[in-house]
Amino acid sequence: MTKQAQAIYDARSLGTGKMLTLGLQHMFAMFGATVLVPVITGLSMSATLLFAGLGTLIFHLLTKMRVPAFLGSSFAFLGGYAVVVSMGEQQGLSLSESLPYACIGVFSSGIIYFILAGLITAFGTKKVMRFFPPVVTGPIIIAIGLTLSGSAISNCNQNWWIALLAIAIIVICNIWGKGMIRIVPILLGVLGSYVVAACFGLCDFTQVKEASWIGLPFQWKNTAINVFSNPNWGLILSAVIAIVPISLATMMEHIGDMCAISSTTGENYLEEPGLHRTLIGDGVATMLASLFGAPANTTYGENTGVLNLTKVYDPKVIRIAALFAIVLSFCPKFSALIACMPAATIGGVSLVLYGMISAVGVRNIVDNHVDFTKSRNVIILALILVLAIGIKYGANDAIHLGFTSLSGLAVAAIVGVILNAILPGKDYEFGENPEADKAVDFEINPSLRK
Repeated sequence: MTKQAQAIYDARSLGTGKMLTLGLQHMFAMFGATVLVPVITGLSMSATLLFAGLGTLIFHLLTKMRVPAFLGSSFAFLGGYAVVVSMGEQQGLSLSESLPYACIGVFSSGIIYFILAGLITAFGTKKVMRFFPPVVTGPIIIAIGLTLSGSAISNCNQNWWIALLAIAIIVICNIWGKGMIRIVPILLGVLGSYVVAACFGLCDFTQVKEASWIGLPFQWKNTAINVFSNPNWGLILSAVIAIVPISLATMMEHIGDMCAISSTTGENYLEEPGLHRTLIGDGVATMLASLFGAPANTTYGENTGVLNLTKVYDPKVIRIAALFAIVLSFCPKFSALIACMPAATIGGVSLVLYGMISAVGVRNIVDNHVDFTKSRNVIILALILVLAIGIKYGANDAIHLGFTSLSGLAVAAIVGVILNAILPGKDYEFGENPEADKAVDFEINPSLRK
């Protein structure tokens, strides 16, 4: 029995109540990052929740219900939104009028997912994955966690005592907890630190009191579809040119996330249900969300961190989290309650989860026995990490190229793929070692157990 099959069997023995709790934990795990994107961009928070849930369910449907991935808001497109909004403002449009044009650009980027999926279908995963070996994907996974860490620290700086409380609860529950306590450390960390912060008057619940209980998640005037009632074709073209190149980075992130989830669960999802299916699932979710004024979707590392902590890999738990997100998207009061969550709580939980993402990247490299006595491999890893982190925390936070700007992660991914393709000495062949391809986690050899 595989590791995931055993985990699914164990999860089913937990019962309905505990499965619902696990789903709730996954929903809270994605909240911090997912709701931050609409906060930064001005997109609808309720629409974000709705299409994160719907996108996740669509992804599961298209991947044969096998991959335990949650799709939340992508940070990669933040620069694209900002560029298009700036273009719109130059033409006299307001923020709410400019954002739908950016969403059209995001919708167009989803088409690139289909193109790559088509290439995989035509030429096979083996040939395409030659361009994405562990010496590239491993450092990118590490970089994802490290580049996200800055936002976690910024949130912790709001109140380190609350952040440390969240971290302490997670560590204590995960290491010394028994039964269900050990399975839901993230949820307990969120609730525990939130309650303490509220007791000390660190939360302002004014907007919760003012919010209604039931409401629609989005307004038609804010959708990308509504743009075509009176389109500005020049701005549409500019938005497409500005945002579509970002999809190169998000697809690399997707491949890295699939490797990370495979590593965590011990299943090779790049082979079955196949990378082409996961790409299409991600692309469809992104296109649907963007049409209705929600951020682009992406597979979420935060939930991979939860999988790693709980050891419950049943995809049904993720679908439960998606249903929670959909239901709660129709409750403005709940969205307001989440918006009132202390930034320090989000920061403390994120520190743990982002660290888990980077740790999975290390595992990807170690389990694939990447040879760092070879200069080519050292150069590739070095440039990926330095570019991703250096650009992220540099003065401009991105490389600006005319109509568009590329994040550090995007530049690092592109450079890593190109260097791996042109430098001599490639020794990775996808499919030769299935265990290494899925980068199974660090398990103690049974013979070494005391």
